[in-house]
Amino acid sequence: MPELALTPVTATLLFVVACLAGYRYRSVWKAEGPRWQLWVFGLVAAVALLVLGFLPMRG
Repeated sequence: MPELALTPVTATLLFVVACLAGYRYRSVWKAEGPRWQLWVFGLVAAVALLVLGFLPMRG
């Protein structure tokens, strides 16, 4: 079974994705935009942060 671990580059990219999704979530929320966009950006940010939090890093 392959070992699930993040490389430093993958972890950095996930962190950037989480930050950008969180920023878009906040801007849609403040503009009272469509709720489906809140769900999409919120879920992307949450999944990225959960992956970062629970998968070990290789290296």
